[in-house]
Amino acid sequence: MSSTDVPSVFTKDHPFPAKIVENRLLSRPGSAKETRHLVVEISGSGLSYKVGDSLGIFPTNRVTEVAELIERLQATGDEPVSPAMLKLASPLPLREVLTSRLTLASPTQKILSTLLGKVTDAAEKVKIEALLKPEAKEQLTAYLDEREYVDILAEFPSGRLTPQEFVDHLRKLMPRLYSIASSPKPHPQHVHLTVAIVRYRSNGRERVGVCSTFMADRAEVSVTAVPTFVSHSHFGLPEDHAAKDLIMVGPGTGIAPFRAFVQERVATAATGRNWVFFGDQKKATDYLYEEEWTDYVAQGQVARLDLAWSRDQATKIYVQDKMRANAAELWAWIQGGAYFYVCGDAKRMAKDVDQALHDIIAEQGGMPIEKAVEFVKQLKKDKRYQRDVY
Repeated sequence: MSSTDVPSVFTKDHPFPAKIVENRLLSRPGSAKETRHLVVEISGSGLSYKVGDSLGIFPTNRVTEVAELIERLQATGDEPVSPAMLKLASPLPLREVLTSRLTLASPTQKILSTLLGKVTDAAEKVKIEALLKPEAKEQLTAYLDEREYVDILAEFPSGRLTPQEFVDHLRKLMPRLYSIASSPKPHPQHVHLTVAIVRYRSNGRERVGVCSTFMADRAEVSVTAVPTFVSHSHFGLPEDHAAKDLIMVGPGTGIAPFRAFVQERVATAATGRNWVFFGDQKKATDYLYEEEWTDYVAQGQVARLDLAWSRDQATKIYVQDKMRANAAELWAWIQGGAYFYVCGDAKRMAKDVDQALHDIIAEQGGMPIEKAVEFVKQLKKDKRYQRDVY
């Protein structure tokens, strides 16, 4: 890219080629999870961020997976292809498209329908026909959930697809968004991320989260260009936050934006109190940023730190249980004007925390649940209840 080609503003459409300058393990040996602290350098980009924003990362797929797909297509990787959904001005080599432009996961029924007209092996044809029967919808869903495109090509080798036919079934490789775990006040040229690295097995194969393992494994520290942009969010501190109390609920990697919030509050000498709820499986292995939180509490910069470890005792304890155990004080903070924030898992945690909040307001405020629902709605309207859930 020549100097005249450099966009004046880096965006999702023109990402900045950043570098990861730090990649360290946060979870400790024995943890069931792999959680990493990553630092992305954005100096020279003109990018700026505020606490609550997210960083967008465009990953690349694993070289081994791309190579196997090319082999199963009986191609070289140099074939020019032009996937319809990419709207390319001119074709690109198959290898490049599979590496950095298309997602290789989440196959759909369409690939099986196409293969049905291509397979020459009778057993393969019978298997596809069985999966595509109208009454086999549940089996088809379960089948596809366990597989990626490479599995489909491996299972139906007689259904020869051309490189162009194959790429037309794939969707665009989208950027992933990660909650920023730092404040620009102390870190204007760097963005910190707290990332759960996804690795698992299905259908007898090792699977990975494309972006999390791109950053953890494939992006060489201070070398690999990582296409990056800032995604601005409505989730964040109130403009006049200095004297406001904050209650922050962020188990697991949901702690990321609250690390940023506290950094910002310390850097700006905010006088409002900070109350952090954090949890994970085990204290010994999953206490993310333990030393930092301990220091904040010791210095009075975090007024309260409530920790929930789900696997350290026979009965599982979660952040919502810690909220309920401190219901009276939590209600007192809310009555005093505190802002309530939640970040993390949308499917269960955020719902359970929301239910706990409603129950606490109803019980401590001596109001029927309908009134508590209205109270929470008003909190949201006033931006005193904010969620960053995924």
